[in-house]
Amino acid sequence: MASLLSSRLPHHLSSNKPVLPPSSSGSNLLHNFTYKTRFDQSRFKCSAGGTGFFTKLGRLLKEKAKSDVEKLFSGFSKTRDNLAVIDELLLYWNLSDTDRVLDELEEVLLVSDFGPKITIKIVESLREDIYGGKIKSGSEIKSALKKSILDLLTSKAPKTELRLGFRKPSVIMIVGVNGGGKTTSLGKLANRLKKEGAKILLAAGDTFRAAASDQLEIWAERTGCEIVVAEKEKAKASSVLSQAVKRGKEEGFDIVLCDTSGRLHTYYSLMEELVACKKVVSKIVTGAPNEILLVLDGTTGLNMLPQAREFNDVVGVTGLILTKLDGSARGGCVVSVVDELGIPVKFVGVGEGVDDLQPFNAEEFVNAIFP
Repeated sequence: MASLLSSRLPHHLSSNKPVLPPSSSGSNLLHNFTYKTRFDQSRFKCSAGGTGFFTKLGRLLKEKAKSDVEKLFSGFSKTRDNLAVIDELLLYWNLSDTDRVLDELEEVLLVSDFGPKITIKIVESLREDIYGGKIKSGSEIKSALKKSILDLLTSKAPKTELRLGFRKPSVIMIVGVNGGGKTTSLGKLANRLKKEGAKILLAAGDTFRAAASDQLEIWAERTGCEIVVAEKEKAKASSVLSQAVKRGKEEGFDIVLCDTSGRLHTYYSLMEELVACKKVVSKIVTGAPNEILLVLDGTTGLNMLPQAREFNDVVGVTGLILTKLDGSARGGCVVSVVDELGIPVKFVGVGEGVDDLQPFNAEEFVNAIFP
């Protein structure tokens, strides 16, 4: 496997490090799996217990999100351009023109995929405040618009940070349909967590798609993480995840990031496989998986809602990763999916770079689309 991978990788990504054989004490446990071990001598080591480490990691991610405001701002440029007409609408607003302006505002929000339910709620609230005398200028309308969206995001799904629990390893399952950016998002998340000092183990649980393991192995090379892959074809995803989480527990990994097979939300047999994966890791680490993150393609807009509902019904999604938002003018779908499902958005993909998976911050998001 290692030689095959090295032959496919660019020279600077290939690794000549040997595959470590399983120890004699764990030979049965590690049967049918091969482990690629890579060492990062500069990795930050935290001497605190699991609780302290995960608390610190969460704080670092939040601070990083605040420092990456410019990246988030540029990532939502197409949505922002779409909504820029609102400033023109409100520039010469007067009370007698209220109904026309609000009708046009409604249309702009719908085009940006805020969805009919939330759009009507926002517009009618503005109408009530305007005719009630609470809003008296165009700038106040925009401020009230931004506040209503922010209030919705923070009230429906306030906890946008990763919940990593109190025991090591913390286990994060990544789920979604093919083509949404699932494996890429997992690689970018591994990169971000590794940079903040976490010891990461990747689990190549997408055993359905032939190239998925190869893709994740390349991400392991890029990020300097270790990885568990199935040695034989058509291995069960639950078996791969089981071995990875056992190894994570035995060898003191902080986080195990588990890839899963992409599937349409209408394929119920494949959806049930996710239930098996969830059950098997829970037997190894109490409370695992700590997060089940659903990756959704932001370019699909409101069409992502049926997917999200089905995945949530089957496995209980704890957070969302919305990808490809830099290539879409439909950023309003972020608000729609939170409003409809009450599931927090934890990360947004705003570019193709390895560092372009950003922790979601509701206030910065609102400021990015309504400058």
